[in-house]
Amino acid sequence: MDTEAVRKAPLFAALDDDAAEALLSTMTRTKIARGQELFHEGEQGDSLYVITAGKVKLGRRSADGRENLLAILGEGEMLGELSLFDPGPRTATASAIADTELVGLSHPDMTAYLGTRPEIAMTMLSALAARLRRTNEALGDLVFTDVPGRVAKALLDLSRRFGQPSGDGILVAHDLTQEELAQLVGASRETVNKALADFSSRGWIKLEARAVTLMDSERLQRRAR
Repeated sequence: MDTEAVRKAPLFAALDDDAAEALLSTMTRTKIARGQELFHEGEQGDSLYVITAGKVKLGRRSADGRENLLAILGEGEMLGELSLFDPGPRTATASAIADTELVGLSHPDMTAYLGTRPEIAMTMLSALAARLRRTNEALGDLVFTDVPGRVAKALLDLSRRFGQPSGDGILVAHDLTQEELAQLVGASRETVNKALADFSSRGWIKLEARAVTLMDSERLQRRAR
């Protein structure tokens, strides 16, 4: 397990090495394959998870079967943290988009740990505030930004979190299908594919299988505004 990846999580940010190792020893390790669900929207939640390897998508499904992706999470990021403060039904479904490893902490264990390390509560609340801020921004984009702008913004966000320098630019192995990328920006697959094809023809990106290379991030940033 990549301990450094775990230490990136807000849960561990306020801890020294010994305290972090002690907390990690109480957590349960889980592995899920691509396409497998970690938890489902509506089921009772009583644990948070930290991703140690792989990627997870958080999504919600409407009554008519349409799906909206709320977030793509990778190494060192947390999910299910609402259950620590409000152990009620899950508000989204978490599914692996790559083979994924996680460590989990139950609500009773976390409550007991917060009693001895109250400083962790502040880092957790900061993480929740950041998540709410991103949600508000995404809602604003749905109203005020056109689909190509949202696609450009999504590619840039994915590149900041998952990108690696390559000979042509920044290689972003996002592990998303075209349908999932469309769900992430809240548009139809056809409209998103048209935007991607336009960016590609302009030389801004190069499309790969479940990946994209950003060749002109500056132009994408302008288009995202």
